Amino acid sequence: MGKKSKRGTGPRPGSNRAERVAARKERQAEAAAPRRPFAGLAAECDLVAMRAFVASATARLPLLEKGPPEPELKSVVPDDDPGPSLQAEGVRNHVNVATVLPGAVGAIVRDGKGAREGFAGLQIDPEPANIAAEFAAAVDWAAHAKTDEEYKGGTTDKSLTDLIEASGALDITVYEDFSWWYAPGTKLDAGVQQMLDRAAATILPTARMTPKSGLGAPWWVAAGEKAHLRWVRPEDEDVVMTALARLHAAGHLTLGEGSRFAGSFRTHGVLVPVFDLDPDKHADEWYDGLDQFDAWLVEAMADTSELTTEQRRSRAGIRTRQVTLRV
Repeated sequence: MGKKSKRGTGPRPGSNRAERVAARKERQAEAAAPRRPFAGLAAECDLVAMRAFVASATARLPLLEKGPPEPELKSVVPDDDPGPSLQAEGVRNHVNVATVLPGAVGAIVRDGKGAREGFAGLQIDPEPANIAAEFAAAVDWAAHAKTDEEYKGGTTDKSLTDLIEASGALDITVYEDFSWWYAPGTKLDAGVQQMLDRAAATILPTARMTPKSGLGAPWWVAAGEKAHLRWVRPEDEDVVMTALARLHAAGHLTLGEGSRFAGSFRTHGVLVPVFDLDPDKHADEWYDGLDQFDAWLVEAMADTSELTTEQRRSRAGIRTRQVTLRV
């Protein structure tokens, strides 16, 4: 009697072969993942910022699928009453993008004003091999799940541009704490409140600034002895780098007195120039410098002439101060 074939039985769980197969599948998923996970969306730069370095913020996502009506605002004073449901059967939930959710999960759904509120998180654990696919799955689930259902991950055949209006911008709310994790009026026990207080203590003062050109996403943050401006750019990296070199050679790589160009980093396939700023000045006090630099940068990016020797030296120096954030 011949030996029983082992073909098709697959690797035994915990075996070296099983580990190699799992590692190969992970590498294949990473290879299939887009270099710019949020490309094609007008909100790309803000989504990158919210995933890479903004601590506590949310924004309503402009989904293509028709959703429930917004509740009528009857008072400027907030209240905890969700009011009557305006959500017909079969109509999707409101969906918000969030920096991070409790437990770093991918999505949650809860009762909201007139309709269920879904939240899709960007900073999740474990780190997904394909950011775009994981976020699309979370958004799709958050749009259709019932209140307090548990998100266990998953897949969708829809891309982000199938779900989200490509030209839609985000109206972002930045918070000083994580109280928005829970619906208004929720009674929290002492342990949960202490956890929220500890988490809030790690948040740095942060503000999203708006340049006159509307290009990119500049984010100001006060980090103790220093403040920083991180400007997520949507353009090709070489275009931005060449423009920065032109500005450096011309003495225009600055936001004005009290600022210093600190370098740049790559993340999620885009470039993020960084400035160190005088910590005694608030974000609103940097608008003159921001708008002047914005105008210089737009002009420099439109210049297609060859770089001069001095500008090439500037570009080489800028590149030496560039790092890549692994995501």
